[in-house]
Amino acid sequence: MAEVKLLRTWSSPFPLRIVWALKLKDVQYDTIFEDLSNKSPLLLQYNPVHKKVPVLVHNGKSVAESLVILEYIEETWKQNPLLSEDPHERAAARFWAKFNDEKVLPSYWEAFNSEGKEQEEGIVKAKENLKYLEEELKGKKFFGGEHIGFADIALGWLAEIENVFGEVASMKVIAEDEFPLLSEWKRTFADAPIIKENWPPRDKLVTKYQAFREANLLNKAPK
Repeated sequence: MAEVKLLRTWSSPFPLRIVWALKLKDVQYDTIFEDLSNKSPLLLQYNPVHKKVPVLVHNGKSVAESLVILEYIEETWKQNPLLSEDPHERAAARFWAKFNDEKVLPSYWEAFNSEGKEQEEGIVKAKENLKYLEEELKGKKFFGGEHIGFADIALGWLAEIENVFGEVASMKVIAEDEFPLLSEWKRTFADAPIIKENWPPRDKLVTKYQAFREANLLNKAPK
């Protein structure tokens, strides 16, 4: 049997993508939890460039960066495909995954780590990005169609960590009346057994992101 290891932290949404993909494809793997404040020699060995998680190690060879790892998983284990056989649909899935990393998540992070007028402006920016996702979901159960796919996994943090952001920073971004399709997608995705079984503990996420926000706001405060 092939040896598969996943280097991750318990809370980051990026390694969660890999957990979900491996579980959906029923690939057995070992988990190595990393402390990024004290990076292990193993992490530095397998990801010397970025020194970040996730890192997938397959038969001694490492792959870094979550979207790259998802592509590797898709090409290596063919069962339960995450990408369509249609070239245009495959390209669209990759586009929305990249759109999340370059637009959606940064706009949320900006709003989450701000207050007052600055936060309001950040929420407006986040909603502008979400409008494209709402449009993309028309006539679909998931971004991948009838089944969880590549783009769903990339955007999956919205189904739970977005709620944590809202609780910690008192911000409401995905409202049912404004984003009905996205709201329904969040519920459907979060309720899928493989997704639900692998979320980090909600109370620990709240505590961690509270500390993140407080530290970031403190750094931004005038000295």
